[in-house]
Amino acid sequence: MPSPFLESVRAACRLRGYSLQTEKTYLHWIRRFILFNNKAHPSSCGAVEVEAFLTHLACDRGVTANTQKVVLNALVFLYKHVLGHELGKLAFSLSRKQRQLPVVLSREEVAAIFAQLSGRDLLIFQLLYGSGLRISECLGLRVKDIGLTDYSISIINGKGNKDRKTLLAAPLVPALERQIAKAVDTQREDKAHGVGTALPQAIGRKYMNARYDPAWAYVFPSAQWCAHPYSGEVVRYHMHASVPSKSLRAAVKRSAIPKKVSTHTFRHSFATHLLSSGTDIRTIQELLGHNDIKTTQIYTHVIGKHFAGTTSPLESLQSNN
Repeated sequence: MPSPFLESVRAACRLRGYSLQTEKTYLHWIRRFILFNNKAHPSSCGAVEVEAFLTHLACDRGVTANTQKVVLNALVFLYKHVLGHELGKLAFSLSRKQRQLPVVLSREEVAAIFAQLSGRDLLIFQLLYGSGLRISECLGLRVKDIGLTDYSISIINGKGNKDRKTLLAAPLVPALERQIAKAVDTQREDKAHGVGTALPQAIGRKYMNARYDPAWAYVFPSAQWCAHPYSGEVVRYHMHASVPSKSLRAAVKRSAIPKKVSTHTFRHSFATHLLSSGTDIRTIQELLGHNDIKTTQIYTHVIGKHFAGTTSPLESLQSNN
């Protein structure tokens, strides 16, 4: 049986339009907080317990500063929007573990991995690298989001509920056209069984037939029907991220690349390769959808001497000898 209290937290997240990922993250850390306090109800806890939990995560569990901030946001949300009172000013040990430099592939390594992929899986990773997409953004693409004529991709309700546009590499158009045709065929077959594409709640209520509209079909539909996470209605959702992740692990193993490669590595590589080729960092910030330029600037540390054409003074000294 689901916990009535945690269900009230879920309802508060949905009332405010938070993404499913944010909802899951908040619920995860609130559960951890409750267990840390020997399953005491959060209403019987307060600032002291929150401070102790955040300090425990930093000092005993070694979480990063970013993770500690996420946990703080989850607990502030819990007390403010679910329990109805503010935590006030908190005093806790800040995490000293900062964000690590991202793993980035060279162009040759990207090509080596692509050589081990084919079909739909290859197209997914080409989009991650060619457009700088997060895996959730890629799998959440709908037919209407693809600009085949102006070579653009629209990201709707990306991280932070933001919309943005990014690049679509022209060589991917034929493969995308084939994938879209398959997705629309799948939607047409679903319609014959009375099953439609999963829609955002507001769209689904306002436009009942949009679930059968090819424009709303997911480009990468799931293999099976499932229950809609909000309404419980049987729908066709997009592919789960575990599917391309499994293909990637096999491709990396076959290509013998000695790096820890994830789906997000291709987004990091997109940004780094653009920066090293001279693209303005503000443009990269917009393409990635970063709120703060400081987030994008981490890539300047990754590319080293290639940043803005800078070279070590030792190289000039040696060239004069």
